[in-house]
Amino acid sequence: MATTTPRDARGTTATDDHVLLLRGINVGTAKRMAMADLRAVLAAQGFVDVETLLNSGNAIVGFAGIPSPTSIRAALADATGVDADLVILPAERFREIVAANPFRQPDREPKRLQIAFAARALPIEAARATAPTDAELAPEQLHLTPDAVYQWLPDGVLASRVPQTWWKALDVAVTARNDATAQKLVARLDARLAAR
Repeated sequence: MATTTPRDARGTTATDDHVLLLRGINVGTAKRMAMADLRAVLAAQGFVDVETLLNSGNAIVGFAGIPSPTSIRAALADATGVDADLVILPAERFREIVAANPFRQPDREPKRLQIAFAARALPIEAARATAPTDAELAPEQLHLTPDAVYQWLPDGVLASRVPQTWWKALDVAVTARNDATAQKLVARLDARLAAR
């Protein structure tokens, strides 16, 4: 469900693509939101060429300027009754974070690679100081950057050895996507760029 992208006087696209990721949408019975509702709210907020991917709160939008997470969150809560943390990244930054995954290997299942995208810079030093050691995590792996937390989860997300208390102590909103979903979003960004 896309809307028309405004064009500038030269006929080129006057908006930049952004990736919007909502946290915890449609997981179990909590925070249920139809993707049609998400698209409608984003369009009403002035985003163009709005599209969603899967049913887990992933959207790609066009926008001229810097989107406000606070106003988007409030609009979504008003329209759907769902209040969820969200992360918004410019398309190029999203691509860079996905490409930087240190755990991607040909023999690793993309659904067991997880990227937790951060809404703002993570407190790296404090997070590293309190994270489980490599020995405590093995065979799981964890890598921290200012923009994301990367994980290799050979036994699955539910079996992760990283405690929830560690995530909460970050005091930064993060939302995770597996590498398969992240790569699908990159492919959609590439297709949108090629179509312009």
